[in-house]
Amino acid sequence: MEIVPGVHLVPGVIANPYLRIDSDGLTLVDTGLLRSEKKILQYIGTLGFSPRDLKRIAITHADGDHVGGLAALKAASGARVYASAVEAEAIAAGRMSRPLKARGLRKALFAAIAPLFRARPAAVDDVLTSGQVLPVLGGLHVIATPGHTPGHISLFAPSAGILLAGDSMVSRNGELRPSGGANTWDEAQAIASTQAQLALGARVVCLGHGPVVRIRE
Repeated sequence: MEIVPGVHLVPGVIANPYLRIDSDGLTLVDTGLLRSEKKILQYIGTLGFSPRDLKRIAITHADGDHVGGLAALKAASGARVYASAVEAEAIAAGRMSRPLKARGLRKALFAAIAPLFRARPAAVDDVLTSGQVLPVLGGLHVIATPGHTPGHISLFAPSAGILLAGDSMVSRNGELRPSGGANTWDEAQAIASTQAQLALGARVVCLGHGPVVRIRE
């Protein structure tokens, strides 16, 4: 599904993967749950591209619903993988970058669904730091957005007004709010990260879950 010209949300995948088409190839942000690579590669094919056209994979954070398809996609495409240092270490170990804070029944529920969030270890080729700019979408700025996880990053393209926010924010009735709850590493940092992102003036916010949010001026 094309969001704006040249930027697509790959449908039918948990969590949302976003695909950008540039003249030098494709860039994917996040890779969904384990085995999501099949749907992602099929979608790339419907656009007239092959797996080898995928040149870059950027990961917002190391949760299994965002890195599950990474190892297979990297193997199929040869794409370079980008993530922050904290998340890269977790990705290489095939684990999350922070423990969950669930207790009681919620802890039992998380344990029951944990197999769905498994991810194979994968190597990160380039460690990203806040302020870096990737040659994507007219300049894709890396923004440190800790809170949901310690090394979470978001990606902002000022020229297009698009913010790829991962799980740093959620939408409730169209309103953007910070990540919170048992899967949030630090709620105070999540609030600060959300405030910083809202100040960017993005017109289109692409979240890790749920629909794309378009901000009216």
